[in-house]
Amino acid sequence: MSRVWDMPVEDDSTRVRDVRVAAEEASACAGLPPNRTATAALVATELATNLLRHAEGGRVLINLVERAHDDGPRTAVQLVSLDHGPGIPDVAAAMRDGYTTTVAASLGAGLGTCRRIANDFDLHSAPGRGTVVMARIGHEPAVRNQGPPPPGPRAGGVNVPLGRAEQSGDAWGRVRSGDRLTLLLADGLGHGAKAAEASIAAVKELRGLAELPPAEILRSLGRALRPTRGAAVAVAQLDVREAQLSFAGIGNVGARLRTDGTWKPLLSHPGIVGAQAPASVPVQRLPWHADSLLVLHSDGLPSRWTPPDDGVLPGCDPAVAAAVVLRDAGSAARPVRDDTSVAVLTAGGVSRHGSGA
Repeated sequence: MSRVWDMPVEDDSTRVRDVRVAAEEASACAGLPPNRTATAALVATELATNLLRHAEGGRVLINLVERAHDDGPRTAVQLVSLDHGPGIPDVAAAMRDGYTTTVAASLGAGLGTCRRIANDFDLHSAPGRGTVVMARIGHEPAVRNQGPPPPGPRAGGVNVPLGRAEQSGDAWGRVRSGDRLTLLLADGLGHGAKAAEASIAAVKELRGLAELPPAEILRSLGRALRPTRGAAVAVAQLDVREAQLSFAGIGNVGARLRTDGTWKPLLSHPGIVGAQAPASVPVQRLPWHADSLLVLHSDGLPSRWTPPDDGVLPGCDPAVAAAVVLRDAGSAARPVRDDTSVAVLTAGGVSRHGSGA
């Protein structure tokens, strides 16, 4: 879904109010009931307040994402706070309800309460590098003591529009069929509403293509995207039983695979899906291990971004790993010139701070 709220939190309490209002708007778009809308607003307020109090500012990204439900996927509100602050010196203490390191007035909720009331929660904090906190709010109340997510591969991501626009021309999606988990990232040509139309069409089409291999998925997408301006698309498919990753891409969507602490680039073929796609696309096949982590990203991320040397990331929620990549790849010296989307596939290790599935 292309609607995105990219909220800077830099100076005063009005920014906290803006983040809360954005969370309420996102909840309305997701169709959340009033009690879960109130939960999203509370979590958004706490995340924004923490940025001001402990990190001298940062940003909160609010995306609409699909979350598994008993009667099929439903739209959830995903809130991610990012900062370049000092990090959390004692994460275990910070996760306790009501914890604070300052005497400043606050809601008293804290990260511990955010974890308890969110359907999914995770964080990553590194001394001197900053903190990323993620919470997803779904339609149903969170289950207390629900424990970590079940083992197995997980996929997630973050999406940021150029210039804090309401729509992003990028989109990502995932679909599972038996032992195959497929992750797709699409970057619509240009940016804005027409680019969003192309990328959203690619994600919607993926839902009916779960049983196909990557090259055939791209071929089918070529037909589906012809009425649009087209998109760069990358498709990664993990065969869990065979422990093998297959990758194919057309256009300028980047991909890197981390295994055994080493990063390897995966190459896409030149072209535009739906407009100037090649007749055939090479497929790369690589082994998949328990510590593997795949990053797909649009060209809003600098082409020469440095992958994080962090063995903790494969165990994080994929959206947290994606946000860490997004935060660390950007800088004032390299301003973003396009929409930016980062999607991550992990082997399914469990973070010490995560909850939900």
